[in-house]
Amino acid sequence: MSIPLFKVAMNPDISTFLTPVLTSGFITQGPKVEEFEKQLLDYIGNSKLLTLNAATSGLTLALRLLFNQDSSFNWPGMEVGDEVLTSALTCTATNWPILANNLNIKWVDIDQNTANMNLDDLKNKLSTKTKVILVVHWGGTPVDLEKLQGIQDYSFDKFGFRPMIIEDCAHAFGAEYKDQNLGNHGNICVFSFQAIKHLTTGDGGMIVLPYDTLYERAKLLRWYGIDRNARNFNRKDFRLEKDIEEWGYKFHMNDIAATIGLSNLSVAIENVEKHRNNAKYYSENLQNIKGITLMEYNPDSSYWIYTLKVDRKQEFINYMKENGVSVSQVHNRNDNHSCVNQYKVQLPELDELENSLICIPVGWWLSHDDLDKIISLIKKF
Repeated sequence: MSIPLFKVAMNPDISTFLTPVLTSGFITQGPKVEEFEKQLLDYIGNSKLLTLNAATSGLTLALRLLFNQDSSFNWPGMEVGDEVLTSALTCTATNWPILANNLNIKWVDIDQNTANMNLDDLKNKLSTKTKVILVVHWGGTPVDLEKLQGIQDYSFDKFGFRPMIIEDCAHAFGAEYKDQNLGNHGNICVFSFQAIKHLTTGDGGMIVLPYDTLYERAKLLRWYGIDRNARNFNRKDFRLEKDIEEWGYKFHMNDIAATIGLSNLSVAIENVEKHRNNAKYYSENLQNIKGITLMEYNPDSSYWIYTLKVDRKQEFINYMKENGVSVSQVHNRNDNHSCVNQYKVQLPELDELENSLICIPVGWWLSHDDLDKIISLIKKF
């Protein structure tokens, strides 16, 4: 039997949680969504969070929220054509919301030691049009958020405003920075609960906000702009909404997805530790192998994937497949897609890294024998 790169983590008792909801007559956003958000709040530590139907919705919503000027946190607002500094090494779900909001992409190179954004290149690419910095915590390993804050300060000194930071935490549920879960460092954070993530709701996501005004607007905009607690039009009809001041989306989570999330939350928290332990075992046992270069080990990473650099990459992929182990680069670089040709720039660090970047199985499903088999195969290769 082959060793997969990804696997869905589902509570074996899911039916006992889900059946009562399916037969309850109430399966859209309701009490289970509220319960799930309360448990996520207890785990993450930030009360300003909202569940959504996808992380892509969260990133789309995050950018939409920032168009409005907001004096409560000295935000100048955005306009169509402003730019978002972002990484090309990620899922397209990270960057297509930029296009959906009629903003411009400016690609930033990567750090070869982490596959995260190169913060020196980021600093050099700031401009008067840079309103947002969108970072990806590759594989669950946090970007240096303290250094990012310094870059915000630099931008303020040079251009008179601090770009907003959006953290794409799709890989990073359970990851920490400076002893705090991601979601508590003053930025907008978006998490994915898609099928193969640490925590799955079947499909879904979560947005965590740093300011009350953003939270209150997001709560409205995830459901058409309707205040769900103020129905009953003119006190005459409980089904009709009052005036909508700002149109929104159908981005909310439903009670079916929330129930799956509730049943899987404790499983996911345990699995993050298993991923971390497996990553540590790799990092200790893959040292000093010719043709293999390890990324920086970070104990605060959630290690959704374990990334390394390998010589003769395609040969390695074929070799591991022949020996029953699935490996992959995982995400194709976004800047090569024709729909973003207009934003093309030179990214020499990514060009070099792409020749050797590979991810190997690191998940909760691996036995000790599986880990040793993978290590042995890499050493033989």
